[in-house]
This record gives sequence, structure tokens and C-alpha cells, in this order.
Amino acid sequence: MLDAGKGPETLLEVNNIEVIYNHVILVLKGVSLAVPKGGITALLGGNGAGKTTTLKAISNLLRSERGEVTKGAILHRGQPVQDLNPAELVTRGIIQVMEGRHCFEHLTVEENLLTGAYTRRDGQAAIQRDLEMVYEYFPRLRERRRSQAGYTSGGEQQMVAIGRALMSRPETILLDEPSMGLAPQLVEQIFEIVKRLNEEQGVTFLLAEQNTNVALRYAHYGYILESGRVVMDGPAQELRENPDVKEFYLGVSEEGRKSYRDVRSYRRRKRWLS
Repeated sequence: MLDAGKGPETLLEVNNIEVIYNHVILVLKGVSLAVPKGGITALLGGNGAGKTTTLKAISNLLRSERGEVTKGAILHRGQPVQDLNPAELVTRGIIQVMEGRHCFEHLTVEENLLTGAYTRRDGQAAIQRDLEMVYEYFPRLRERRRSQAGYTSGGEQQMVAIGRALMSRPETILLDEPSMGLAPQLVEQIFEIVKRLNEEQGVTFLLAEQNTNVALRYAHYGYILESGRVVMDGPAQELRENPDVKEFYLGVSEEGRKSYRDVRSYRRRKRWLS
């Protein structure tokens, strides 16, 4: 939980980074953000805004897609980490749950979960305790533990992906589009579990999400990205009440839902940059 008295420690800092794909395509243009320990921080914006790229820059998964951070710095507890490989970041407690609920389809649910403990060296008893902890948060996975993961539902596969990340004993989870393709009831269930893990286990979350409405109800702080830039940030409560966020992201407007660039461009830019 956040300490309102002293202010939370900053675990991750992204300082003015630029990301280029294939040496020519500029995707992120000076993105900066901070992830406090014990908080839920949301990266918001539409498809193509740069949310997933930001997460992959932090977890250093860009290189597999011919992307690279060409400017700026990424710090964990004040130390640069952009040159570490993803496995080294996992040992530091930073793990990404990829968009699309990636599971090992031919393994069982439990075998998938146990792959998350591959880097651990604290013994089988500790791993078994954490497996039971995952089943307590995701009782449906206990029921399906012997089922082949590829034959489980989308919601169950999302639970497997998060549970597998938990098995690595992470301090910070980078959670990419947890609501994608899920029914509203399942989305609420997943976010409620994220909230519990944050409050009860102290897991810090940086989540990328197109569903601005649900994300701002569970996050403590939010950053809104458009075309590879942060165009607004603030406490989640303030963002929920901001008229621009209401109009362009929550669809609350007398004239109906609008595209971000459709109207009032100069007035919007003036207000946001003031």
C-alpha cells in the first residue's frame, strides 16, 4: 500500500525515452513516467498509442522485434537496466505478462504455473507454498490444474498468465492489456484480483490498458499516451474527473464519443500544455 505520509519509493523510472523499430520507425517520442512501490500505475490510450512498446522497453523484449531504445534511460531503484536481458530483470523482480494471454498450450495449467518458478533457487517447499497461494487467488485454476492450457477459456488463460508471473516472486508486474477479449464480468474479476495482490501481497503493477474506465477505477495513478507521447498524467481520481478524459476516453459527452483529434484541437492542446 502507498504510504501517504512519506510518499512511496520509486521502483521504476522511464526518463525521456525514444524507441525506434527497424532503425527507421519512431514509436516512442520522449516518454517519461515513474512507478511507485506498492502502487497500481496505468498506461492508457488507444490501439497504437505506444503502451505495449513502453512495457517492452522496460522488460527489454524490444530486441526480439527489432526495436531499441535510442535515447533516454530506464532505471530500477536508481540503477540503469536497459542493457540487462529479460532473464536478469526477472531476477530483479520485474516480469511482464504479455498481451494475448500467452500460455504453453500443450502443458497443463499447473505445469504452466510451475514454469514461472524456473529461475528460483529457494527450494521445492517454497515453490509449493506459492503454488497454493496462486490457487487461493485463482480457485478456478485449482479446478483446472490438470487440464491442458490450450483448451481452457480466455479468462482462465489470463489467470494462468498472471499466476505464472506470480510464481517468480515478482516485486513488479508489467501487465499488458488484461481486459483484451474478455467479457465485462471477467474483466472485473481480473482487476479485483490485481487489487488484492497489490494490497495483500504488496505487488507493484504497471498495466497497459485500453479500457480506460475500468483501469482508472483500480489504478492509483495514470499516464495517457497518444502517438508515442505522454499527453496527460495524474492521480486516477483526477483523471476520471477531467473533462478531456471524460470526453475522449470515457465517452461522456453531450455530442457523443469522439476521436481524440476530431475537435477543439487548439483549445485542447492549450489547456493540456498549460
